[in-house]
Amino acid sequence: MRKTTHAPGTIQRLSIESKALANNRLGDDTTRIVDVYVPAGHDGKDLPLLVDLVGYTSGGPAHTAWRAFTENVPERLDRLIGEGKMAPVVVAFPDCFSRLGGNQYVNSPVMGNYEDFLIEEMLPAVEKKFSCGGTGRRGVFGKSSGGFGSLVHAMRHPDVWAAAASHSGDAGFEHLYLAGFPNVLMALAKQDNSIETWMKAFEAKPKLDGKDTLTLMFLCQAASFDPDPDAYLGLRLPVTLDTCEVIPERWENWLAWDPALMVKSHADAIGKLKGFFLDCGTEDQYAILYGTRRIHKALEQRGIAHRYEEFPDNHSGIDYRLDVSLPYLAEVLSN
Repeated sequence: MRKTTHAPGTIQRLSIESKALANNRLGDDTTRIVDVYVPAGHDGKDLPLLVDLVGYTSGGPAHTAWRAFTENVPERLDRLIGEGKMAPVVVAFPDCFSRLGGNQYVNSPVMGNYEDFLIEEMLPAVEKKFSCGGTGRRGVFGKSSGGFGSLVHAMRHPDVWAAAASHSGDAGFEHLYLAGFPNVLMALAKQDNSIETWMKAFEAKPKLDGKDTLTLMFLCQAASFDPDPDAYLGLRLPVTLDTCEVIPERWENWLAWDPALMVKSHADAIGKLKGFFLDCGTEDQYAILYGTRRIHKALEQRGIAHRYEEFPDNHSGIDYRLDVSLPYLAEVLSN
């Protein structure tokens, strides 16, 4: 049952044969689905294009699927556009799910070159099909890992993206990850301290729990930030397996991708955007608030225009924040 009475947009599904993802070490499918939302009364022509990067354990099609008790993203767009709170836009929902449970949307010999996939393959396919987007008319948004992807893409590709929004995007890695490594090592210890043994046991399980997902998430980040060409599936951790001591040269590779640090050398890139939005809950259970504040302060100190908000909530179930960011992105891209 639809959650809104406003005229529904259409959703079309594209299938992209990706060269950028070829030879990924996970054996993931290189044919990728992209759902595309076009608002009611439009065919997409000359509209701005937004790209939705989903959080960890999700995939683009999950955001267009039916949801209990609340709106999916297309229904939210129908309502916002139908009520005149948001200018019409096309929205693409690429499927970037992986064997490791998700994506950070950067290039990796383990995961595949998702940065290239999004920019060099997905964007041209959507824009050609719907005559939308184009230079100065593209925006990227996401939450959690998707927010991280939005932050990194904004900093690295201001020539591609004209606006970006990050909801609770991964930042402040020392707070986000260091406290979790002991639990990951305890899980590996039950499988002979072997990532390979753990992965095979995990993939054979008939039922998963949150502890499994936590360990898998850390392996996903390792594949994205510090792949090891000589290790099983290219996976290694930046800590010693017996004493959980940080290995400086490994951890530095992780920190090179921390948006709270990247902003120091990439602030000028953000200044080239038409709009940059970031927010985080004041009770975020992963302490991402502190890294997000550091990004905000770095931009503020440099006089770079952006929109920053904090809200009284945690990291989970915060899709309602899209009611703030989506109209903002649509407005800046429509001008």
